[in-house]
Amino acid sequence: MTLSEENYLKAIYHLTTVTDADVSTNAIAEMMETKASSVTDMLKKLAEKDLVNYKKYQGVSLTNKGLLSAKMIVRKHRLWEVFLVDKLNFAWDEVHDIAEQLEHIKSEQLINKLDDFLGNPTEDPHGDPIPDAQGRMAKTDKQLLSDLAINQIGICVGVKDSSAEFLKYLDKQAIALGSKIEIMAKESFDLSTKIRVNETTELTISNKIANNLFVKVDY
Repeated sequence: MTLSEENYLKAIYHLTTVTDADVSTNAIAEMMETKASSVTDMLKKLAEKDLVNYKKYQGVSLTNKGLLSAKMIVRKHRLWEVFLVDKLNFAWDEVHDIAEQLEHIKSEQLINKLDDFLGNPTEDPHGDPIPDAQGRMAKTDKQLLSDLAINQIGICVGVKDSSAEFLKYLDKQAIALGSKIEIMAKESFDLSTKIRVNETTELTISNKIANNLFVKVDY
């Protein structure tokens, strides 16, 4: 596959994780920041390679071959993110763009050795699951912080928004993977939430922030 084909496959894969329906051409165009006509041309190429199921005006889905290929791209991306953070001391908001370049390395042997070198991690620095060499991923019992009730406590296990801006915001508030977050109060007017982080720091976060933090309820 070309670099562009890999990027499209990954985009389709990410879109399928947030919908049960086939992915629309417009959704792909928005994610790829391109024209719908360009997406249509690429989908035809991917369909010819048996990577997607595509019918005009009916959306697109990944074939089994396409799904595994997409997962392998995601696997490389997330393993490189672990390497950059754990071994090269990059911050978690710095690694996405670099991993975008490294994910296109073709050597399967290199990626398998990288996986072993890192101790076969199951999650990347943002809490997202890393597919193994067969495309299997560990499932995490998680929910959005915004879904927790007052007095409930959640352990931060991931972020929905992995943009550098959001991750830098979390760093300023000392919120990271593993942080214990207690819901203290919710404001009915704007749905902002007062929280206590790691039993020490109290702050108020917007509903947008709460909707972008994944937690595992701490019973």
